[in-house]
Amino acid sequence: MLIIGLTGGLACGKSLVAEQFRALGAHVLDTDLMARELVLPGQASLAAIREHFGAAVINPDGTLNRAALRSRIFADPAAKAWLEALLHPPIRELLQARSAAIGRQEPDAVAIQVVPLLFESGSDRQVDRVLVVDCDPELQYQRALARGGWSPAEVRAAIASQCSREVRLARADDVIDNNGTPTRTHAQVAALMARYRALAQQATTKNDPLPHGGPSSPKQ
Repeated sequence: MLIIGLTGGLACGKSLVAEQFRALGAHVLDTDLMARELVLPGQASLAAIREHFGAAVINPDGTLNRAALRSRIFADPAAKAWLEALLHPPIRELLQARSAAIGRQEPDAVAIQVVPLLFESGSDRQVDRVLVVDCDPELQYQRALARGGWSPAEVRAAIASQCSREVRLARADDVIDNNGTPTRTHAQVAALMARYRALAQQATTKNDPLPHGGPSSPKQ
């Protein structure tokens, strides 16, 4: 199985690209969705968050008040570090378990692991290739604001909390330019999916994982 670590800055288009890969037959594992699973009512992680931050981050129906929690962690680096220490290990366990299950069932599969903090968490060491979804900073900012629910200050803080665009691009094996239309992005996804399928079959035949910077790297 070929494991692709898909990452990119806030609002650069990771979800769009992931869904386009899914439509082409890739297995998509999104760590943001896993994080949401872990904080559903009744989960231990949500109870720990309530105990640590108080009832102000919990909605009347018992669900997590994401806006309130976001305000807390953006204002307090220690709070952000605490939350990451709580959620990152179980997310990593879920990701590894679900990836392994796919590999057992489909040895030549292409698995797309969507990990926004791929480099920050060191998860890039656990994938065969790194794919970065990129767009211009001003477009990124405007797209993030257009989503709604975030103030300009929160958007800027979220972008600043991630590794820089320059670092992401320098460490990427493959890059998708998402400055244009979804159709233009899809053409890039389709071309990469064809390469990834070939690499997955090649790795399965040789029983030898492909290192970063292999034949499909645009940097070569």
